[in-house]
Amino acid sequence: MTVSRLAISGLSTGVQGLDAVLGGSLPDFSFNLLVGEPGTGKTTLAHQILFKNATEERPGLYFSVLGEPPIKMLRYQQQFEFFDQSKVGRAVHFVNLSEAALTRRVEAVLDAVVAETERLRPGLVVVDSFRTVTPVAGEAPASELQDFTHRLALFLASREATTFLVGEYSEQEPPDNPLFTVADGILWLTNALHRHSSVRKLRVAKMRGRAPLSGAHTFRISSQGLQVFPRAGVLPAAGMRRVESTRASTGVAALDAMMSGGIPRGDLVLVSGPSGSGKTALSTQFIGAGGARGEPGVIAAFEEHPDVYLDRAKGLGDDLRGMTERGLLEVIYLRPLDLSVDETLYEIHRAVKEKGARRLVIDSLSGFEISLAAPFREDFRESLYRLVGALTATGVTILLTAEVAEDFTSLEISPQVVSFLTDVIIVQRYIELEGHLRRMMTVVKMRNSEHSSELRLYELGPHGVTLGPVPRGYRRLLTGVPERPGPARVEGLTTREAALLDALREAGPSPATQLKRAMGLPSPLMAQSLERLLALGYVEKGKGRARGAPVYRAIRQDS
Repeated sequence: MTVSRLAISGLSTGVQGLDAVLGGSLPDFSFNLLVGEPGTGKTTLAHQILFKNATEERPGLYFSVLGEPPIKMLRYQQQFEFFDQSKVGRAVHFVNLSEAALTRRVEAVLDAVVAETERLRPGLVVVDSFRTVTPVAGEAPASELQDFTHRLALFLASREATTFLVGEYSEQEPPDNPLFTVADGILWLTNALHRHSSVRKLRVAKMRGRAPLSGAHTFRISSQGLQVFPRAGVLPAAGMRRVESTRASTGVAALDAMMSGGIPRGDLVLVSGPSGSGKTALSTQFIGAGGARGEPGVIAAFEEHPDVYLDRAKGLGDDLRGMTERGLLEVIYLRPLDLSVDETLYEIHRAVKEKGARRLVIDSLSGFEISLAAPFREDFRESLYRLVGALTATGVTILLTAEVAEDFTSLEISPQVVSFLTDVIIVQRYIELEGHLRRMMTVVKMRNSEHSSELRLYELGPHGVTLGPVPRGYRRLLTGVPERPGPARVEGLTTREAALLDALREAGPSPATQLKRAMGLPSPLMAQSLERLLALGYVEKGKGRARGAPVYRAIRQDS
């Protein structure tokens, strides 16, 4: 036998992200607590919900109990965008219960609430601050306060009013507080200072009739009021990727060829390199290549203002500003030093969803880490894992950049140790070659795809990144200070003779004068060394074309 369940209707809070945290909405006619220490945003949250939902038919009723007088409170609340002056006195009513509270009788407070509720028939009721009812009760036993709370909750529910009691409580409050038992919902708000960053969080400790998101969720108070950023979790459904067989061009044809046609769509790419190596240049080419095919993109910039970013891209031959004007690109600037991972993810998700983006650049991981508030930096890898897990589920091809310190002795992928999260790793670095500082690039990793292992020189110019040849004839390229191999050790030859033999093998048939210039040897030593090589059968002498001067050729030595 199937038993049908009666769905509980809900009330949207009108607060960005809060409904998602609550499990969809607040249950209608519920009795809720907004609790936290002073300055955490309780009163602002209550006003925001009230002004969003109150109408003249179902007004909102705001009671003040020994707190700020309504006129003072309204002076500050009217600074927020949600505040609607036209609703005051018509859809939103403020009542000061100070006179009733000063009688020090809880019955007087309850009588005042009942009288105003019967008169206005509100759909929403706020009592701020309910904690001040406790000193009003004086020496009354706990049972009397509990009885008062039960009667208040029962009365407001019977009048079909969704209620919010605002109180200054800490999370160390004893759990046997009768108020917590009666409440249908409890929202804890906190504001903690970590070094120089203020981190605000909201937690749903209780919500009858809903399945709220667990954990603490960061929020920010701006001119819009509260903005809640639900904590991102890597759920099984979110971890499932949309698999596509096509590839996304990097915008560099030679690099695409090294990657068997480009980046597999939906993959996560890490471009790692020192400052000035061209990570941002490659990122803009990647976005530009998508724009040329009509693919929308998003850039999350943590280091440069969008205007600077777009101007720099133009200098590299990518007209990203034109993409923004055509609606194909959004550059979001995330530079504050107190961001949370969830706020970052929200902004990126919003931009990706609104643009229908197929490509995303996060530039850079180093800037992302610095922009986070101190507590989130401590768990940066976990935070990044949640971020990447949520984004890759969208099927967007993502390119991250990471700056590494160049020490010319080791190959470091990323200081954040995030390579295990990535599908593709492209490494850029500097090398010293013949007295010049050059750039070199290679593809270190591609999951489930063939790729070239070549080490390619590249240049940055008016057309962005241009790949050059493989530097041949060197060893230890990845150290940044490559060297040509020394002369092979040949039995019976001196070091000078072995070097001369190597020079002949590399240069091919050469006259003695050319060898002398290449080796920098005096004529007598050159002649002596050539005679020895001739005598031992390593070199043969023949006639040259110029004036009959002899030329020398190395003889292949078969093993």
